[in-house]
Order: sequence, then C-alpha cells, then structure tokens
Amino acid sequence: MVLTREEVTQVISIMNGVPQLVVKLLYGSGLRVMEAARLRVKDVDFSMRQVTVRSGKGNKDRVTTFAASLIPLLENHLKKVKVMHDQDLAAGHGTVYLPHALARKYPNAAREWGWQYIFPARNVSVDPRGGLVRRHHVEPSVINKAIKTAASRTGIAKHISAHTFRHSFATHLLQRGTDIRTIQALLGHSDVSTTMIYTHILHQGGEGVPSPLDDLDV
Repeated sequence: MVLTREEVTQVISIMNGVPQLVVKLLYGSGLRVMEAARLRVKDVDFSMRQVTVRSGKGNKDRVTTFAASLIPLLENHLKKVKVMHDQDLAAGHGTVYLPHALARKYPNAAREWGWQYIFPARNVSVDPRGGLVRRHHVEPSVINKAIKTAASRTGIAKHISAHTFRHSFATHLLQRGTDIRTIQALLGHSDVSTTMIYTHILHQGGEGVPSPLDDLDV
C-alpha cells in the first residue's frame, strides 16, 4: 500500500507531538517503525543530513537520508529529551540499554547523552535484563495507534500503517528519478529484486495502459 504525496501530507498534518515526528522520519528517511524507535542521539548527523540505522533487519547497519526540514523540529525535541535525561541522572538513574558487550566494554557509556534514545518512553521502568531502573524507547504501538487514529480522520480509503510511509518513501523517490540501486541502499535491502517491487507503482492503470473510456467524449 502506497500513499500519494497529498495523502501523506493529509495524515501527517493531523498528527502532532512525538508520533508526528516519528512518522516524518518514517517517510523522510524510509525507516521501519522499530528502527525509528531505537534511534540514539548519536545516530543523527545534522551537518551531513544523514541517519545511521544500527542493527536493522538482518542485523545490518545502513546510512539513509535525513530531511533538512526536520532539523529545527528534532533539535527542539532533543532539548526536551536532554532535560528529561538530566533529571533521570539527578534521580540516580539515566542509564540506557546498550547492545551486545558495549556495556561491559564502556561502563560509563550508558549514561552518556549520545547513547540515549531520541524517542524515550514517558516513564522509567525496571529492565528485566538486569533489574536496573532506566528509560526505554517509545513503544511502536504508541506510534501505530496515532497513525491509525489520524488515518481514520482523513477518510482515506486505504489501509495505512507505519510501514506504508516506508513504501511511500521508496515509491516517491522512484517517481523523482532516483536510481534503484540508491533506493536499495537507503532501504537496506540485500537484494535489488526486493526494491524492484516498487517499480510497478510507477505504471498507473493496469500494466500502465490507459483506459479506452478516456478516449470518449461521454
């Protein structure tokens, strides 16, 4: 399922707060919703306008584009997250889950600002992996619920999910003439044949053939 640019605008304009910001990343960078939820502060490079996705599908890292229009919005959001992080530190918490053996290799990294989640959960909780009180990332279900609510308000007769914005990202890049191999890299597909699926969207109508009814003046 793919949305038109106008439909993307409709859905996003109805949303607000963190869910809207996440959806702008899904569409603007071609992210999966879990990839967006797991983003760390250090993963977004404002000067290079790129996002690094770590341990994506297939446990692979990749670099994708970052919309310039998101810079002031995300910078303002991160100011609020930084205040929250400082408050957690003052309360004796402030650590974040680190992947693999990083927590053992860099014992102080879990408290560092760069490793914090860009979209943290509203409340701290006990991590069952070690019993520490810490702030996890936002639950994807929160984003999905917000998308569902916004989609229903638009009246668009399409099944719209978080993944729809990733599909739309790829399709709209193709429509702009972006090379298929470039889109493959941005999406993190192992095989270009997976990316080629989006090319069928470019042919409006069945097999790209216009209906003969349009030739009649009736």
